[in-house]
Amino acid sequence: MFGFTEEQIAWFGLTVGVSAFMLYMVFIIFQLARESKAGRFGTFVLFLALGFGLLGFVAKGLIKYFIGGAE
Repeated sequence: MFGFTEEQIAWFGLTVGVSAFMLYMVFIIFQLARESKAGRFGTFVLFLALGFGLLGFVAKGLIKYFIGGAE
C-alpha cells in the first residue's frame, strides 16, 4: 500500500496511532473531571484510576526497549 510494507504500516499504527489514541484518552479523562467538577483530588483519582492502564502500556514498551534493545 503506497509503497510501504506490512511491517512499516504496523509499526506506524502501533507507535503513532496508539500514542494519538492515548493522548485522546487523557483528554477524555480531563474533560470528565472538568464537567463533573471533581476538584483537585477528584481529578487526581480519575487520572490515577483511568490512566493506570495507559501507564502500564507505556511501562511495557520501556521495559521491552531496555531489556531487549530497540527492535
